[in-house]
Amino acid sequence: MSSPTSPRSGTEPGRRALFGGLLTLALAPPAEATPEAMAEAIARFTGGATPELSAAITLDIPSLVENGNTVPVTIAVDSPMTEAAHVRAIALFNQRNPQPQVIEARLGPWSGAARISTRARLADSQRLTAVAALSDGRFLLAEAEVVVTLAACLEG
Repeated sequence: MSSPTSPRSGTEPGRRALFGGLLTLALAPPAEATPEAMAEAIARFTGGATPELSAAITLDIPSLVENGNTVPVTIAVDSPMTEAAHVRAIALFNQRNPQPQVIEARLGPWSGAARISTRARLADSQRLTAVAALSDGRFLLAEAEVVVTLAACLEG
């Protein structure tokens, strides 16, 4: 047994704190979105409206990526981009990253084209969903399944 003045006297409280911290980590929810969280994020973006699957919106992303750290993504919507008919916003959602919404871009007739490109970090193989908000109040949707062999976004 160690004496109160020995260097080991503070070891037991330190072990308890470490164990308590590890237990908290083990019981905490995973640091990733879920299909339900993605559906909720899409509902917030659409104001509760149901987006329609449409060929007018394309989600261009590789179906197989070796490294999830920088995955190229392009979303395009076939729209005249006039004052009367244009895309107001484009958003990208995912199922498995720490946050379900990847990006949201505001557009208008001044944009010239309804097209955005970026690079995303993908935590794991998952489904991505692109949603476009149109000036007539409709929402268009496109989906893609992506297989990631080396995951990213593992920190919370």
